[in-house]
Amino acid sequence: MARPLAVITGASSGIGSVFARRLAPDHDLLLIARRKDRLEALAAELSANYGSAVSVMQADLTDEKDLTAVADRIVAEPNLALLVNNAGFGLHGVFWEADLDGQMQMHRLHILATVQLTHAALRNMAPKNAGGVINVASVAAFVRRAGSVSYGSTKTWMVAFTEGLYLELKSIESAVKVQALCPGFTYSEFHDTAKVERSTKAPSWLWLKAEDVVDGSLRALAKGKLVVVPDWRYKVIVGFLSFLPAPLRRAFEAAGTKEKTGGK
Repeated sequence: MARPLAVITGASSGIGSVFARRLAPDHDLLLIARRKDRLEALAAELSANYGSAVSVMQADLTDEKDLTAVADRIVAEPNLALLVNNAGFGLHGVFWEADLDGQMQMHRLHILATVQLTHAALRNMAPKNAGGVINVASVAAFVRRAGSVSYGSTKTWMVAFTEGLYLELKSIESAVKVQALCPGFTYSEFHDTAKVERSTKAPSWLWLKAEDVVDGSLRALAKGKLVVVPDWRYKVIVGFLSFLPAPLRRAFEAAGTKEKTGGK
């Protein structure tokens, strides 16, 4: 008998691969990323260890053809139970000095891919009145930072988008759950890809393990929690900033980023 299916984007490493390992004991999986060799290796490991049926799709979600193929697959899956929109990347640098193509690719991945895949998933789940969508955002959704304008703004959008979906689902008394997962600095390949030294981003005590982030997310999903900020330290930071008047918050954020961008 087929098990419930979890679809995970950005599954070849980091938070995505941890989601796959945590879900494999009681889910079949569809793993999506650009690096097919890594996906196949992970699929073989999980199938051998847990007996789950694991499929892979090599796809670049910034490519319209690939994105549509993945969305079509999601709509058609009869046992779809969970979509994890995890694929993402970061770039560091002053916005107008940065390569425009990289900025556009980030918006396509974080926003347009999330829109299309979530639309596909909810078309599948809503009529069955079951399932869930986790959109992996970031603490950056609540904390502005010079040098990462596109990253922060796209993650802010992801949280607002998820909140809107929650209200729509609640308005029809749907049992489908949505979550905006907002981790802080997390050990993964994310910062390696962005070519950023971890020690320049945050002190060691602020770094989280991907396993803890994923475990917190899945526990919260079971309880139907909408916005999830793993770890008490980041809860304190987000809570503090949310209570500040906007001008004071911006002054606080500016003080923390002047040195990073060469400001006086």
